[in-house]
Amino acid sequence: MRYITRIAAFFSVTSLLSACSPITVIDALTPKSTYQAANNISYGSDPRQQLNIFLPHSSNFAVPNEGYPVVVFFYGGSWNFGSKEEYRFLGEALASRGVITIIADYRLYPQVRYPDFLDDCAMAVGWVQHHLSDYHGNPNKLFVMGHSAGAYNAAMLALDGRWLKKQGLSPTIFKGWIGLAGPYNFLPIENEDVKPVFFHPHYPEGTQPIDFVSVSAPKAFLGVSRSDDLVDPERNTKKLASKLKELGDDVTLKEYTNTSHTTIMGAFARPLRFIAPVLDDVVAFISNS
Repeated sequence: MRYITRIAAFFSVTSLLSACSPITVIDALTPKSTYQAANNISYGSDPRQQLNIFLPHSSNFAVPNEGYPVVVFFYGGSWNFGSKEEYRFLGEALASRGVITIIADYRLYPQVRYPDFLDDCAMAVGWVQHHLSDYHGNPNKLFVMGHSAGAYNAAMLALDGRWLKKQGLSPTIFKGWIGLAGPYNFLPIENEDVKPVFFHPHYPEGTQPIDFVSVSAPKAFLGVSRSDDLVDPERNTKKLASKLKELGDDVTLKEYTNTSHTTIMGAFARPLRFIAPVLDDVVAFISNS
């Protein structure tokens, strides 16, 4: 009976999604009493260079002696669209499990192209690194995470030291990184929205995360939907995981059935967590790192 109720709830939600943005609908169903928030904090001078912070609620979690683990999350959207306001469900999900979660906006096309959005992401991480103590964050448990285009951003920060170097930092600040349904090996580009972002067909050198895998790469969690028809899981996630493993890097690969490119992210939302245990797996990765 419980299974039938969940399926009914799922189809009820998906019927709403046909008329509205899936992320917007899911966010509207997310509770507000399970976390504490600090919103619209600037990490740079541009209006897009702002972040929201989701803190474990003090009534549910005592501050650990070493501080809370911290995740900096970057959303997807083909580097063309997206907003931190649409991902409250993700902040709530992790904060309700005792993880400080920062969701950062970054500049998008056509305002910028590659690599400017990576500089924004590095700036956001730099701000977090320098303000961890203000929010009882553990400097030894800092993770960078992303979905889709945001997973690309996270991968580049974790694997390619060029971006954090500009902030006086290096990927060694990360205890690990988390990529969900990310494009890590995607040339030549087929997506029309993405082509101008990377100057198709005249791609700059050094745009692919898979080319920066090294023996010193931070611990990785790679999640992917077996039914992803937008970002090829074999070419991107599984090939990256294989290359990391070949070099002896610590990598966790999770393949999810009954999911899509979108619902692997939606599974963090309370009404849709029955789809796949993505939240449980990510929290376990953070806790065991």
